[in-house]
Amino acid sequence: MNVVFVEPFFPHNQRHFARALAEAGATVIGIGEYPADALDGELKGWLHHYERVRSVTDVGAMTAAVRWVQDKLWVDRLEATIEAHIMPTAQVREACTIPGTSVRTAWLCRDKPSMKQALREAGVPTAASTAAGSAAEVLAFAEQVGYPLILKPRSGAGALDTMRADDAASLERALGVFGGQGAESIAVEEFIEGHEGFYDTVTIGGHVAMDFVCHYYPNVLEAMRTRWISPQFVSTNRIDSAPEYAELREMGRRVIGALGIGTSATHMEWFFGPKGLKFSEIGCRPPGVGAWDLYSAGNDIDIYREWANAIVGGGTSAAPSRRFASGMIAVRPDRDGTITGYSGAEELQQQYGEWFIDAHLPSPGTPTQPVAAGYMANAYVRMRHPDYDTLRGMLDAVGRTLHVHAQ
Repeated sequence: MNVVFVEPFFPHNQRHFARALAEAGATVIGIGEYPADALDGELKGWLHHYERVRSVTDVGAMTAAVRWVQDKLWVDRLEATIEAHIMPTAQVREACTIPGTSVRTAWLCRDKPSMKQALREAGVPTAASTAAGSAAEVLAFAEQVGYPLILKPRSGAGALDTMRADDAASLERALGVFGGQGAESIAVEEFIEGHEGFYDTVTIGGHVAMDFVCHYYPNVLEAMRTRWISPQFVSTNRIDSAPEYAELREMGRRVIGALGIGTSATHMEWFFGPKGLKFSEIGCRPPGVGAWDLYSAGNDIDIYREWANAIVGGGTSAAPSRRFASGMIAVRPDRDGTITGYSGAEELQQQYGEWFIDAHLPSPGTPTQPVAAGYMANAYVRMRHPDYDTLRGMLDAVGRTLHVHAQ
């Protein structure tokens, strides 16, 4: 099988998709924005050819590059794994008549109001929402649904640029921000109270081949706005044994059907609270923030390879062992500036060393990154343990003990 893979060089974990495709027996052609001499020898070894384009979101440039490849060999698949690349890749796929995620599916996974409408029609519970092109439309929705409300770009990813309005005054401020950004239309949603997590799959022909559930502590919007919090997310190993996950898994399968997802990784965010289970954002792509590394470490599999097996061979070769729960905790610097050092790391190593997967502690002298830059922007620790509750306690201990000092 000949597979064109979009942007194998950046970010760094993109190389694992190229590696996995090659190991699964594919001839891998990379298309990316970086010069070929930026690729190291190992990455080049997994690629049969690399073609550079000005931008991988430039549909015209990408179409020309893929057609140039098609003139040389048959292209069986065109794959992308980054949120911003999914729609342009689908458009190129359609223009070049290559099987895979359709433009319709990519659109439904990108445009929040359309996504939620499709889910509601399929019987998947989700927040009340609308696409608003004027302040009057937003105010009318607020009058109908009430506060709090969530406002976000129609095609944003994660919590980026997401704002909460608790009353008319904060709604006016939020509208001023979006107006200042020149937004012509935004997504406005009912605020859903409850615990937040995500449900991820590798799906083959519309059927779930393997799946994973993660829990956020605290919810993302709070974590991305509050410096002192050391946020964590934890992948449970109880998904097969705890009956409470049955509804989540069933709804996830309904989402896949409603959005027309075929053979792809998926990432689905959900809330559970007083109003029951509600689905939020859906992506026909892998999750970010290194979640697949946690799944691999907790389940005795190489999930990148299993994804590649699904793409290349239409099946997977292993099942998740559920041997460990695995999780990550982000540790923020005490202020913005330059990292000067750490305290508590040796104590944690002595107490929990056998359960560490890895840790990222930027060297003293490294500039800090803002809280809004995300969970992996500064220091983080990843751990695993056979018992979910014990792992939660260990991650909490990291948050209390490990300190990042900056000046």
